[in-house]
Amino acid sequence: MPLRDLQAITLFVDDLTAARAFYAAVFDGRELFTDDVSTAFSIGNTVVNLLQADRAVELVEPGTVADAGPHRFVLTVGVADVDAVCAELADLGIALRNGPQDRPWGVRTAAFADPSGHLWEIAAPLAE
Repeated sequence: MPLRDLQAITLFVDDLTAARAFYAAVFDGRELFTDDVSTAFSIGNTVVNLLQADRAVELVEPGTVADAGPHRFVLTVGVADVDAVCAELADLGIALRNGPQDRPWGVRTAAFADPSGHLWEIAAPLAE
């Protein structure tokens, strides 16, 4: 049973207004849906759904929605030029968490966070 067609990622956000503004400014995504508690953007081949954290209970029952805390994942977006994208992020007032830096596995990366602390990485192959 191979699961190969990732269609959507839902991120629980603390401030939907701030998250909407962030994702609209940073990602060249098309807004697919919006209401009082969520917004879905088409980013490349994936839908990124932003859901107000206090409305996420039904998605994780019988578990609970965790508070923002330690990072447990990083979402990576491929780009042509990490340094150029870092300059654009700086123009938007978005601070980098790390990078740009060359990684031993052959990519240049930098990381930043959305308003709820979800980590995003941009990555480009190193020139040989």
